[in-house]
Amino acid sequence: MEQILSFPLTVPPSRKHQSFLWSPICTDLDQLDAHVAILGIPFGQAYVAEHISNDQSKAPDAIRAMSDRICRALHHYDFDVGGPIYDNRALKVVDCGNVPADPRDLSTHGPRSEEAVRKILKAGAMPIILGGDHAIPIPVLRAYDDQGPITLVHIDAHLDWREEINGVREGLSSTIRRASEMEHVGEIFQIGLRAQGSGRQADYDAAVAYGSHLIPAYEVHEKGMQSVLDRIADGGRYYLTIDADGLDPSIAPGVAGPALGGITYVQMRQLIHGLVKKGRVVGMDIVEITPSTDVNNITSITAGRLIVNMIGAAVRADYFDAPRIG
Repeated sequence: MEQILSFPLTVPPSRKHQSFLWSPICTDLDQLDAHVAILGIPFGQAYVAEHISNDQSKAPDAIRAMSDRICRALHHYDFDVGGPIYDNRALKVVDCGNVPADPRDLSTHGPRSEEAVRKILKAGAMPIILGGDHAIPIPVLRAYDDQGPITLVHIDAHLDWREEINGVREGLSSTIRRASEMEHVGEIFQIGLRAQGSGRQADYDAAVAYGSHLIPAYEVHEKGMQSVLDRIADGGRYYLTIDADGLDPSIAPGVAGPALGGITYVQMRQLIHGLVKKGRVVGMDIVEITPSTDVNNITSITAGRLIVNMIGAAVRADYFDAPRIG
């Protein structure tokens, strides 16, 4: 009996991780002190009322909840980056929480998301955005208007060049067209295209007329991701936007529009490390994850591992003024 009573009869219920990789939380962005800032933007501009709050809006917290599957401990050796993720440096990774939607005026969400990213950039941090649907990068990219030219690197099964849907011009199918209209956005590389989306022939023609580099997934599989990196100019400033359905369903099953033959994890790792070595990655997002359809949380884990690769590669490329520990 004494042995039984010495062991607790109950323990507190387990809790999900509130922040990404156990990072400190800062929601006062005017006081932000960070090298890397994680920001959740759950809501975009919906095409129909029932999509205002959709499954993808739950993805930022779903990714955070997988922190201990993304990384067992920050000081452990990580083979994807060649050592501890932060390279034994005093790297300040801060979770800035989520941009909430105002139910009284849904039109304010985009401008408030843009302002949040502006504050992160003003603090000198690299924004890493957790979406939300693929409308999210529109306000994010607007915040970079004084940092151009930006080379946009886009992973997606779909083209995203629609002019509008149901009168909505800044929805998830118009992301790259809206980006192409921003003066500070230069070359666009669209990688992983395949199957069908909502794009019409006119949308394809508009992308070609702009000069967007359209790279089907099959070209990547046949020629390798290095062939794509070779087409991207060195010394640039790159923003990486990842629609999870651009990845193969074997590593990202939890998406609304799965398409066979997507970009693999190995290819994504090569792209991320290659971009970091080429120039300066100024930001990144991953969007379009639907947690309710995920399989063993693998899509959220994949998202987290891509972020780990970005942070681990960037710190090793001396992006950040972070002294070594010990």
